[in-house]
Amino acid sequence: MSQERFDELRTRLAEVFDLGKSAAILSWDQQTKMPPKGAPARAEQLATLGRIAHEKFTSDEVGRLLDELAGFEEAHEYDSFEASLIRVVRRDWQKARKVPVELRAEMTRAASLGIPVWVEARKNNDFASFLPVMRKNLDLRKQYIELFVDDFDEPYDVLLDDFERDMKSAEVREIFDYLKQHQAPLVKEIASRDGNAPTPAGRQFPLETQKQFELEVVRRFGYTDEAWRLDPTVHPFASGAAIDDIRITTRYFDDNLDGLFATMHETGHGLYEHQIGRELERSPLARGTSLGLHESQSRMWENLVGRSLPFWRHFFPRLRELFPDALAGYDVERWYREVNAVEPSLIRVDSDEATYNLHIILRFELEQELVGDAFPLEQLPEEWNRRVWDYLGIEVPDDTRGVLQDTHWAGGAVGYFSTYALGNLISAQIWERVLAELPSLYDDFEQGEFGALRDWLRENLHKHGRKFTPRETLERVAGTPTIDPAPYVRYLREKLGEIYGLPVAAA
Repeated sequence: MSQERFDELRTRLAEVFDLGKSAAILSWDQQTKMPPKGAPARAEQLATLGRIAHEKFTSDEVGRLLDELAGFEEAHEYDSFEASLIRVVRRDWQKARKVPVELRAEMTRAASLGIPVWVEARKNNDFASFLPVMRKNLDLRKQYIELFVDDFDEPYDVLLDDFERDMKSAEVREIFDYLKQHQAPLVKEIASRDGNAPTPAGRQFPLETQKQFELEVVRRFGYTDEAWRLDPTVHPFASGAAIDDIRITTRYFDDNLDGLFATMHETGHGLYEHQIGRELERSPLARGTSLGLHESQSRMWENLVGRSLPFWRHFFPRLRELFPDALAGYDVERWYREVNAVEPSLIRVDSDEATYNLHIILRFELEQELVGDAFPLEQLPEEWNRRVWDYLGIEVPDDTRGVLQDTHWAGGAVGYFSTYALGNLISAQIWERVLAELPSLYDDFEQGEFGALRDWLRENLHKHGRKFTPRETLERVAGTPTIDPAPYVRYLREKLGEIYGLPVAAA
């Protein structure tokens, strides 16, 4: 009888999963293929799917099945699919149950309507046109927070928990204080050396050739034409409908190769989803356990792999073959220094490894103040610009390259940003473990081989999906349940120290 109840639960959850993935494809289409005038209808479609999925998931029937399966869960090993599914779904159900279906639908509708408004506002440097979207999404998140006022230590914890389960704002602040103490001085130390060679002016990287090279790279990582897509968009992201339906996006510039690193980044996200254990398909376990762990994978493939010298020792000859004019006079060492140059910049997604976390810290601090009504929303650009100056020492010339550069607030994703920096830190923790267990890894990279890394990540992280909490997962893959910023600072100092001739110092 218990097995029958479990099968019934799994069937119900599979329907909810299908609805969610259908919404994901509609959202992907909105940002890649849909004509602009389709936005209002698409918002209603997504709201409908969101409402139905929420009703199905939070139903009394699902709660009844979870209660009846308590003994069934105890009879199975903690690591088993059965016990993991019941355990994870019970926690998800209890939180989702508190959210009225009307609020969930309206949050989905507002997020969908906000994206095209943001696209135009960004293009036109027009924060005023985006302000109503920002206000609407923020007001909805405040209503959401009120539902959990007695369950968390502080309001922002409610939003953070949606993306990084069990993480507290106070913990993130402590981690970020460490980064400000150690990473900001490193940036200043590098700036004082002025070791960046000037980038040649007027270089051209034809877009079709860029696309060709990107596919050559990510196919080595694990991209296949049978299970993946790569499409252009305004703001790169990864999505998909199944383990064998992975959608990644990127953007291109004809005067640089920043799009290559965006593509490698999104491939890291895609690999996590693609390598989840197939027995988890069509269940709430069939995705990454948290956005911090997810971001660790994208940053790993973008930076720890894609900006490494062994990687470029393999790929640079091909790059120079494809772009002989743009790379005239270059050797691999010069190119390696260029792609790892440290220079404060306006745009988060194009920033270097040493300054990236500073972009995240300012957003994390702003979000907490937004939730707490610390200043009128009309002053958001001013507050943004002040922090960019405080942390990066540069002036923001316009809102397009300032407060309007990210898509997250347009889509209602308040509480998300800190996971980017947490992912950076986790990537370094995992990397130390990987190098200890795969000592020939860099030799593999020089030969253009990435299968050992991909397989290690599948066995130690990807295949588990959401079976375990973020802390449990981190302990399994890195040997500790705690996010530790020291390995990342150590990695930066060692790598950039070689490039810029810095003295060796402990993190």
